Amino acid sequence: MTDELPDGLPELRASDADREQVSEVLRDALAEGRLDMEEFEERLEATYKARTYKELAPITRDLPAPGVTPPPVPTVSMVKGPAAETGSWADRIVGSESCTSQWGVAIMSGFERKGRWTVPRKFNAFAFWGGGVIDLREANFANGEVVVNCVAIMGGMSVIVPPGVEVVVRGIGVMGGFDHREEGVQGDPGAPRVVVTGFAFWGGVGVERKVTKAERLRQKEERRLEKLERKAARQEELEESRRRALEGSGSGDLDHRDSLDEARSIHRAAMDQHRELMREHREARREERRERRDDRRGRDRDRD
Repeated sequence: MTDELPDGLPELRASDADREQVSEVLRDALAEGRLDMEEFEERLEATYKARTYKELAPITRDLPAPGVTPPPVPTVSMVKGPAAETGSWADRIVGSESCTSQWGVAIMSGFERKGRWTVPRKFNAFAFWGGGVIDLREANFANGEVVVNCVAIMGGMSVIVPPGVEVVVRGIGVMGGFDHREEGVQGDPGAPRVVVTGFAFWGGVGVERKVTKAERLRQKEERRLEKLERKAARQEELEESRRRALEGSGSGDLDHRDSLDEARSIHRAAMDQHRELMREHREARREERRERRDDRRGRDRDRD
């Protein structure tokens, strides 16, 4: 989309292809760090709500068009930057003890460590009648192996790691326990190793492996595009079957039995398409419920 539109064009209705083109520009901008997650979600929502070119144009006005190289910017020397998250694991192992946080404590309350922070060689966490969340998905690491030491007394903690990280659990539980489900998963080459240790009494320490919200949104967009492509392919096959049936019905060379077979084939294709659409609708509803449940749990943790 461009800023300058011919007279009358802004009022023209935008197509699905136009909206997909704008969403692709937004995804590229998110991956390049031009937009943060909140801006990306706001603009993506506005894209799918847009009905005319006039509504679409402002969404990407301050972003470079696909295939256009933006003007060079001054080089800035930084110890770490946004590129570290999307770079190799070596970029995220900073080898420094100047960490964002060394410990977390929750006494009849809660704590949370998430976002862009640096995990020390050993992070100590304590919860008594409370809970904590230690989210390593966007974190950097002070060393190739870090230890997360959790002590939970009548409380609970959740350690969230990104895909590709090796996890080792060595905690001891008394009338409580440590989650070992993520153990044994082979890590990526050069990825850090996270050792979860500590003690749980009448409490528990859970270990989850999740992608970031940005990655989850990207995967959701990919699945949506794949569904649209499958739907278009099925529609094209159905139209082709109908066309052949109509051509055959006007020809004396096609006997009555062949016409019936072709009609049954069209009917089966239409029913298959209907069932597939219903299945996709159910999957979308389940995914929306999962996202609402995760958001509700996050809000509950924040209140606690």
